[in-house]
Amino acid sequence: MLHGIKQSAVEMEGKKYSSTTFYLPADLAENGAGKAIGAVTTGYKCGDATEFDKWAHLSKSFPPGGLPVICDFDVVAGKDAQGKDTGKLTLLAIRPAPGTPPAKAV
Repeated sequence: MLHGIKQSAVEMEGKKYSSTTFYLPADLAENGAGKAIGAVTTGYKCGDATEFDKWAHLSKSFPPGGLPVICDFDVVAGKDAQGKDTGKLTLLAIRPAPGTPPAKAV
């Protein structure tokens, strides 16, 4: 489920930064401090700020529970600086799931 989309297009010190971040669910992991139940959203950048334009038609009809999507990820496994096994997910592509109703006309 896609829970949110954020566009970012800024210029700082003469350098342009452009991205679109898609917020997808992630498990709320337990840690040494205690237990956890539920999920949170995690932002994944995919494309530049113009990627947002493909989804802008949903601005007034975005489903409150999220939008079913299909995501293509690249997974890289390795070790972090402390030698622990780690993985990194990179969002390569995202699109509405087949059968998702089109956005309502506004």
